[in-house]
Amino acid sequence: MSTVRLSDADNVVTAIRPLEPGEEGATQLIPRGHKLAARAIPKGEAVVKYAQIIGYAAEDIAQGAHVHTHNCEFRNVDHAHHFASNLRVPPEPAQRDTFMGYRRANGKVGTRNYIAILTSVNCSATAARRIAEHFTPERLAAYPNVDGVTAFVHGTGCAMGGDGTGFEFLQRVLWGYARNPNVGGVLMAGLGCESMQIGWLLEAYGITPGPQFQVMTIQEEGGLQNTIRHGIEMVEAMLPEVDKARREECPASELTVALQCGGSDAWSGITANPAVGHACDLLVAQGGTGVLAETPEIYGAEHLLTARAVDEGVGRRLIGLIEWWQDYTSRAGGNMDNNPSPGNKKGGLTTILEKSLGAAAKGGTTPLTGVYKYAEPVTAKGFAFMDSPGYDPASVTGQIAGGCNLVCFTTGRGSAFGSKPSPTVKIASNTEMYRRMTGDMDVNAGRILTEGASVEEVGREIYEMWLRVASGEMSKSEAQGLGDYEFVPWMVGAVM
Repeated sequence: MSTVRLSDADNVVTAIRPLEPGEEGATQLIPRGHKLAARAIPKGEAVVKYAQIIGYAAEDIAQGAHVHTHNCEFRNVDHAHHFASNLRVPPEPAQRDTFMGYRRANGKVGTRNYIAILTSVNCSATAARRIAEHFTPERLAAYPNVDGVTAFVHGTGCAMGGDGTGFEFLQRVLWGYARNPNVGGVLMAGLGCESMQIGWLLEAYGITPGPQFQVMTIQEEGGLQNTIRHGIEMVEAMLPEVDKARREECPASELTVALQCGGSDAWSGITANPAVGHACDLLVAQGGTGVLAETPEIYGAEHLLTARAVDEGVGRRLIGLIEWWQDYTSRAGGNMDNNPSPGNKKGGLTTILEKSLGAAAKGGTTPLTGVYKYAEPVTAKGFAFMDSPGYDPASVTGQIAGGCNLVCFTTGRGSAFGSKPSPTVKIASNTEMYRRMTGDMDVNAGRILTEGASVEEVGREIYEMWLRVASGEMSKSEAQGLGDYEFVPWMVGAVM
């Protein structure tokens, strides 16, 4: 087999390997992962993959021709939206699965136990990093139950204008990281005169500083060096308390997994994303939560999700996000098809519609229980959606702020992404890339093509790895120390 046809309704197939003219009916060279026409497609006719429209023929396309950006064009789609018309409740699992997690006083369960140094403004970024850098592995050796002291710094926090959206996003991100169950202690550092006043944040969220939640500003401390010195002392005082946490057996229902993809290729929507979708279904059946994000990357597939919405209100919230993004991109002089990157296109993805249909597969098949704003707390169990850009670091930052205690990241081109305080498990969409980047990839979903493994088999492998990593096993990205520079709050609005 040299091509894959995903549905009888499709008029294109995907090449598993490079095809020379004459092979599999190809009339020209077809790169690996790219599409060829299964029949003649007249100009203006829809190009169909996944039994869905992914674009329109920009010219007459002969049977066997290469179908890609040169002859397939994007058009805005206007799907009919149905609500609660495709609700598939997962079957009761044969057993209740568990993992070894950190149960917090509020009942939430962490998969890691970090001390987080959060910055209200970029002006305190250096102080936060210097404080965190003091706590080397050697200095933390006496506290084996503490996974690390990490500074979460960003490039904003002041001169924030516009409608207040960016301010609200940052406020939710900071508080979301502070309360993420993977965080056992918090030190919040600011300058003192910034827009994002620490006092306002504490008041807005009803936070009372205590032994494991400390605040400081450079201006009150009397300068950078005093801030670093006092910050180190504050963290040193926290360490014994944070180290008292112990892992205990917890139900899989306490896992909230961020579902992500980056560096996607044509195989992402055929192997890795459907396998993650099956893993999500297994988790939801256990009472856990999977959170899909990246709103621009479900454009053109949102009608599949609204049909899974538990009610019309949830479905209409999703449509509202799509409409906001259409307006947002048009005001910026772009359109929704600006999303596929050069790497995506080189990997065989032609339009945002094709990319979205593959990306949405990460959400599995269970009902959509909730739709959330960026960095908003995810409160409903089951499969949920969070608004975010398609830029991976910003999207994951919002998901972790929303309460995700684990991240699952699929990639076809390859990725060196990692995250803290919630570790990232990376899934390769193809065996070639997996072998090239074995040190970065945790699971090879390419086995679905190269070894004949089923989507369900690889999905089970991913799900079981989630349980192991949640119990303390290091993922590949975590073992390499990734996650210190991937904290990127989404900035919307003018810089004044």
